[in-house]
Amino acid sequence: MADGTVEGRLAGLGLTLPAVAAPLASYVPALRTGPYVYTSGQLPLVEGKLGVTGKVGAEVTPEEAKDLARTCALNALAAVKSVVGDLDRIVRVVKVVGFVASAPDFTGQPGVINGASELLGEALGDAGVHARSAVGVAVLPLDAPVEVEIQVEVAD
Repeated sequence: MADGTVEGRLAGLGLTLPAVAAPLASYVPALRTGPYVYTSGQLPLVEGKLGVTGKVGAEVTPEEAKDLARTCALNALAAVKSVVGDLDRIVRVVKVVGFVASAPDFTGQPGVINGASELLGEALGDAGVHARSAVGVAVLPLDAPVEVEIQVEVAD
């Protein structure tokens, strides 16, 4: 049952905050500086594994990729929680950057990254409204179709 907290709203959507994904190289999942938390790029890992790989517009449909972007955003929220302890401390999602491994003729990157943006809005309400970039790239780590990073402002 949703209870008005960020994690309660996620539960109302049938989602549970996952464990923070282990870094694939020399970095941390999230870092706080002042009132801001920056996440590293989050892949659509579920229980440490990618369920889908490939390029959007070729092996991966835009609809599948949008769902994967949603998973990336959920993983980004887990990374934020790992450094602030409580997602209800989020004052605002400031910026979302989404990367879409794209087939050469695919131009629907904004629609794919809407999956992340919509999840943040559902979980955080007005605090989830943000600036955003959606970028097409040739390839992402592990041949992931999507990667998302977020910057949030948090209260003490």
